[in-house]
Amino acid sequence: MKLTNSLLGKLPAYAVTPKPHSGPSFESVHATRKTKLNPALTTNFSSPLYITQGSMQWLWDSEGKRYLDLFGGIVTVSVGHCHPKVNKALEEQLSTLWHTTNIYYHPKIHEYVERLTSTLPEHLCCAYFVNSGSEANDLAMYMARLHTKNYDIISYRNAYHGMSPYTMGLTAHSPWKFPLYTGSEILLLRHSEIVPVIRKDLGGKVAALFAESIQGVGGAVQFPKGYLKKAVEKIRLWGGLYVADEVQTGFGRTGTHFWGFEGHGVSPDIVTMAKGIGNGFPMAAIVTTKEVAASMSQATHFNTFGGNPMASTVGMAVLDAIEEDGCQENSHKTGSYFIKELEKLREEFEIVGDVRGKGLMIGMEMVEDKKSKTPLNPNKIMQLWDGFKDGSVIVGRGGLAGNVFRFKPPMCINKEDVDFAIHVMRDVLSKTQ
Repeated sequence: MKLTNSLLGKLPAYAVTPKPHSGPSFESVHATRKTKLNPALTTNFSSPLYITQGSMQWLWDSEGKRYLDLFGGIVTVSVGHCHPKVNKALEEQLSTLWHTTNIYYHPKIHEYVERLTSTLPEHLCCAYFVNSGSEANDLAMYMARLHTKNYDIISYRNAYHGMSPYTMGLTAHSPWKFPLYTGSEILLLRHSEIVPVIRKDLGGKVAALFAESIQGVGGAVQFPKGYLKKAVEKIRLWGGLYVADEVQTGFGRTGTHFWGFEGHGVSPDIVTMAKGIGNGFPMAAIVTTKEVAASMSQATHFNTFGGNPMASTVGMAVLDAIEEDGCQENSHKTGSYFIKELEKLREEFEIVGDVRGKGLMIGMEMVEDKKSKTPLNPNKIMQLWDGFKDGSVIVGRGGLAGNVFRFKPPMCINKEDVDFAIHVMRDVLSKTQ
């Protein structure tokens, strides 16, 4: 899609000049990708992006073109690409100690667990460190089943909780599921249906309810006010635990609270977290109560890399940056402004069906028309997606039909960035009506 010169001229100023790319060419990388890497990997756009450098909310491709990153490496870059505080902490740790087993004491994991648990309700005090959100949710399933001595777990339509053989059973998105037995039934319920189903279908036994505070891959879907609290109350009446999946909503992203579950007025028994916890560094955690943790002592549990000196150092630096840079406050302020500006697009364009979200966890649903709410034709979706990218704005996609644009940027974006993104999207939308 060809963009106007006036549009390209509105890219916000930024002081960093990218280093000239001296690595392999696009053609070389493209050939390797097609012959040597996982063939299930997607490249999203009609013409793949080749990113070689990043700084805060900005990315550069191999040709030196700059992009506003509104997807944050799939909701992972929380405080900004190559954040100077995180870089400095990591550089200092690099010359001290990279890795040693957690069987030995080392200071960083102990410093970090004190910092991390201080952000949570007091009863959530025992942490396990792993490497990804799938691992975290996988372990949470073990915990819930061991503690309750029950097996069945309830999750939600449109839910995404990982792609391990275990967590795939919790994930209710056909593009992310392989035709294999996962051992976990997905029960799609309203809170009024929970008790009858537990009594009649599950034999009066349930291990846990898994819930994202706002659905991520599902398309920024939010629960009705008061729903989650009522659902958790009923799960607990039957001996089940509430597992809060904060992989995408944690660390201030929703703006009003540090953790997404706080916005629902209910406190979990287990919290899982990943992605933004490390700003792109591979790390994740599960935090639970002493009682649930005690149930895990039936056997030795160990993770080779979880909480090692490098990961713990990064984790602390991310917490420092969130606090010192005011990321949570910015998520609330800039996110609220972003939602209002997207709502203006909804009023202008018939194909913008819904705008929803909280803080910097936002979705824009695309439809054929507002009356039918039929998901927009995939070819038109791709045309829009490519157009945004060509205009230097990178966004994600989600929703069961793939028709929801996802805006989950680094939490350092500002009003000027939002104005630029809206300008690009308005220009592209006007050419696609």
